[in-house]
Amino acid sequence: MADQVDFDINDALKLYLSDPATVPTPEADGSLLECENDPGSLTSGVINGVLNPIVESIAENPDALTRSSSFDSLKFLLKSVSLLPNHSLSKIFDLIVSGLSLEADFIHNESDSEEQNNVGHHKQLLEMYGFLLQWSISAMEVKAAEKPANAPPARGRGAAKGAKSKTSSKDGVWDSTAQLQTALETMCKVLKLKLTRVFMTTSERDTFVGLFTRSVYLILESEQRIKNTALRMHAFKVLCIAVKHHGHAFGAQTSIIQNLSYFEHLAEPMAEFLQILAEQYDYPQLAEEIMRDLSNKEFNGNDTRGPKSVAAFLIKLSELAPRLVIKQITLLIKQLDSEAYILRCAIIEVCGNLISDLSKQEEPGNNHKTQINGFFDILEERFLDANNYCRCRDIQVYMKLCDLEQKFPKRRQTAAQLAARSLEDKSSNVRRNAVKLLGKLVSSHPFSLMHGGQLSFAEWNQRLQAVEVELSALKPPIGSPGLAEKEGNPDMTVDTALLDEATEVDAEAKEPSSLTEEQKAAIVRKAAEDAATTEMMNRLQLTRKYYSEALRFIEVLHDATPVVCQLLSSKNKSEVIEAMDFFVIIDAYKIEAARTGIRRMLRLIWTKGNSDEGKGVQSHLIDCYRGLFFIAPDTFSENDAANYIARNMISLTFGATPAELTSLEQLLSTMMKAQHISELVISKLWQVYGVQKQEISKNQRRGAIIVLGMLAMADPDVVVKEMGTMLRIGLGPLGRVDLALAKYTCVALRRMNPSKRQAKDATTTTFKMPNDHAVLGKLVSMVEIVSDNKEWFGVAEQAISAIYTLSKHPDTLASDVLRRKTKQVFQQQSVQQNEDAVEGVENEGALPSPLPEEPPNKQRPALALSQLLFIVGHIAIKQIVHLELCELEFKRRKAEKEKSKPPNASPTKGAPTDQDELDQIGGTTEDDFTEVMNHIRERELLFGATSLLSHYAPLVTEICSNNTKYNDESLQAAATLCMAKLMCVSSEYCEKNLPLLITILEKSQNPVTRSNVVIALGDMAVCFNHLIDENTDFLYRRLNDKDSSVKRTCLMTLTFLILAGQVKVKGQLGEMARCLEDPDKRIADLSRMFFTELSTKDNAVYNQFIDMFSHLSAATDLEEASLKRIIKFLASFIEKDKHAKQLADKLAARLARCESERQWNDVAYALSLLQHKNEEIQKTVNAGFRLVEASA
Repeated sequence: MADQVDFDINDALKLYLSDPATVPTPEADGSLLECENDPGSLTSGVINGVLNPIVESIAENPDALTRSSSFDSLKFLLKSVSLLPNHSLSKIFDLIVSGLSLEADFIHNESDSEEQNNVGHHKQLLEMYGFLLQWSISAMEVKAAEKPANAPPARGRGAAKGAKSKTSSKDGVWDSTAQLQTALETMCKVLKLKLTRVFMTTSERDTFVGLFTRSVYLILESEQRIKNTALRMHAFKVLCIAVKHHGHAFGAQTSIIQNLSYFEHLAEPMAEFLQILAEQYDYPQLAEEIMRDLSNKEFNGNDTRGPKSVAAFLIKLSELAPRLVIKQITLLIKQLDSEAYILRCAIIEVCGNLISDLSKQEEPGNNHKTQINGFFDILEERFLDANNYCRCRDIQVYMKLCDLEQKFPKRRQTAAQLAARSLEDKSSNVRRNAVKLLGKLVSSHPFSLMHGGQLSFAEWNQRLQAVEVELSALKPPIGSPGLAEKEGNPDMTVDTALLDEATEVDAEAKEPSSLTEEQKAAIVRKAAEDAATTEMMNRLQLTRKYYSEALRFIEVLHDATPVVCQLLSSKNKSEVIEAMDFFVIIDAYKIEAARTGIRRMLRLIWTKGNSDEGKGVQSHLIDCYRGLFFIAPDTFSENDAANYIARNMISLTFGATPAELTSLEQLLSTMMKAQHISELVISKLWQVYGVQKQEISKNQRRGAIIVLGMLAMADPDVVVKEMGTMLRIGLGPLGRVDLALAKYTCVALRRMNPSKRQAKDATTTTFKMPNDHAVLGKLVSMVEIVSDNKEWFGVAEQAISAIYTLSKHPDTLASDVLRRKTKQVFQQQSVQQNEDAVEGVENEGALPSPLPEEPPNKQRPALALSQLLFIVGHIAIKQIVHLELCELEFKRRKAEKEKSKPPNASPTKGAPTDQDELDQIGGTTEDDFTEVMNHIRERELLFGATSLLSHYAPLVTEICSNNTKYNDESLQAAATLCMAKLMCVSSEYCEKNLPLLITILEKSQNPVTRSNVVIALGDMAVCFNHLIDENTDFLYRRLNDKDSSVKRTCLMTLTFLILAGQVKVKGQLGEMARCLEDPDKRIADLSRMFFTELSTKDNAVYNQFIDMFSHLSAATDLEEASLKRIIKFLASFIEKDKHAKQLADKLAARLARCESERQWNDVAYALSLLQHKNEEIQKTVNAGFRLVEASA
């Protein structure tokens, strides 16, 4: 017995917890002690020589551990764990676990026999095994943590240490998970013993239990360990038994709160542990205490780690054990005032989880309803949380609640209103989630019980009106509650002379036997009718309430739609995509406002696709439109599907603006290139366009050719194959009746030849038609139609454009058209001088006779002349384009010829050299050709002796100069437009007539004329910059035009010219800045876009800031609030500190020169927006206006 160990658990723990290396091992095996100073001699052989006898002795009897040599040898090996191979540590671990298990069995057997002889001995053995188990688990975890760090060096060692490397690699595959599970099972076995019989005091028992729990917490600290479900459950079981039966609750509470602070990965596992403890071990007190403790903790707003872990814990606990959380929610809600937004987010989500749980209970009581309402109140308040992440989380919680079976109609209505308000939140993330919430509210709405799921406002309003009519038709029955009180008040003072004696009344009342069977049946029947009427009224009133709620919800969606439309223009692409999805959802529910957003979505096809985001928006738009219009229901046959898609495509053109049609064209051509549109659908469109046997809607036929023209942008063969159909329909009798149809047919014909941009992208070759081709003949006849319809101008424009696109010699055809149209116009007049004027126009040869099938119609002379001038102006512009194309074609052929020449051709050969010289003499070099073309444009077209256009230029000038003589408004508009187009041809003509054009711009009463002149001046600024540069002030004046359309046109023109560098800015940007506060939102948005783009140029806003400020400050008609908003917007583009300081110095110099307090306030406000950091300026500003005025 002298060899027995004298073990004190408290002393051992004190040494171990301070430093395991200080634990004494004097009685360890001698071979081990020899290795203490020479660690390298601690080989596997030495270790096994010591371990094997100990293993055998403990296997026979766990009491063998009490031998000093065995116990100290094990402690020595654990102290040297860094030198132990893994298999040796594994053997030690198995030894300790098996010994502890045997000892537990012995104690269990003795407790059954109620023998208490060896309590002290068993207590010592349990403490010794527990102490070694804690140490071995700690050593195992240290080994596991070191393994990744040690592995790479082991692989890189040389052959000299090959054996060790092999051992390391062998050890590296050791997985201790199974052994840990066995150890945890053994701990559970020990903790299930009646330890109160072994440990006489609570402190002794707590010390022993702590050996196990400390090891469990150590295991849980490993993120890899806790991912193993079986290991995690075993660890939880040990802790649950310790808490439930051995008073470990307080220790567990402290440990869990510490773990939440230091180990983020333990947040959800700790919640899972508390749920198991409460539900399986009936011990909810620990969870309640922890929540109570957490509710009183205060977190710093800058601390993220602690609050994040606590937040995850609370959320998980509310999901797993909502009944536990709801008891402490009054305390937890205090964290809504916490500075840490993560905790506020957690409480918001906890409230949502509790609502979800309460709504699923089978027998909800009044208390539950009160609790649900309280949680909803909290969620509604959090829509206004100061942090945008909290607002986002609140909205996300509502989205989860939308999926509950219980719909909470009143709360959903409030949520819809709050989400609609959040669409204007300053955070894009909040706005995006608000759009998603509205979409979720729509897709899960509660109004699908009676009439299906559609939410058309018109249909629901009609239903409500029908119910109102039914209610008004039903009169309340006499026996209804409340009517008796209205008939008389029992408290009213009554004159006694009016009353009969009681006996008389009783006598009348007591006559039941006098009623016949028929009277009884009538009374019963009337009572039944009254009851039915009452029941019907109650049902109708409920129905009316149901309809009213549905209409209120639909109204919220209608009100929200314009704001979501604005979000389609957001810079945040994910926000744009959510807005698109919202419109797709509400369109599926037939909400009328969806169509506005779906049309507005079209412009997103122009989103720049340079980045993945840009491409994502484009592809998502195409997916949305495919789902809405290009994918038929699965039940449709192939033919029905093609009809469905063709109808949808045509419907997209109905009521579309020119801008929307341009965007639709880009979308459809993109889809055509991606082969999303089948040949069958195209054939259906041609069927709609070409049908003649039955009358169809004009809009439908027009829509078909519009769409076909758009598809031809991607594939010209679409219209080339059906050329005959277009000649028969659009350019035939139907086109002459419906000029809009003819116009769009001409547009489609133009698409037979690809544009310059398409020609670069595709391999399609252009082809030109001879002038006697049937298509060109029809186009010419459309131009020469005699019509008073305003649509004629659109037809003529597109027909002339088509002629210049398709004809080999369009100038010849255009000349013939001009001659015939001139003759047609002036032949109507009986005045001889007009006939002479027509003869003077004729040049060479006889004029072709007018078409015989077109008898001369009576037409207003002014309108006929307007049409002629329109043709003249458009031909002039097209002729310039034609000359440029001829020049480009010449250069292309020249380049091809140069490429085709052999590279080593000898210049000494006679014939080629002579040919080159002849080419140069003949003026076929590029420079000469360009010079010839410029000469034709400048001198020949409007001033040449043989030029047809030269006869019209003086006529146009004459009409424009004498607006009192030629006072027809449409004629003046056409003449001005024609003159503007002719001015773009020749700089000489432009210079001569520019004063006249500016006079028209200033004095014309027609806003269309003013807009046309503004656009023309923009074109001239590109063509003849030196002429317009001196007259840009006249352009800027139109920014103050009384007509918003002229103002908008001017702003767009100036935006293009300035950003393209076509005009120099000379202090006139102040007028454009004023447009930021224009009542017309489109003008304000356009101005905002201009300055945003201008800011990307080299310091452009900085260079013009002082001039703009001077202009705005001097404007007496600009309100102070408006000026401040403009200056604030402009100052946001001054980003460099150097620029801010320079501007501040310039503005500060003005303070002393201010003549009024308003001017001084304006300068001071501008200075407050600039980050100048100049103390002198700040002192001057703080001194105020009066001090400056006195010193001045």
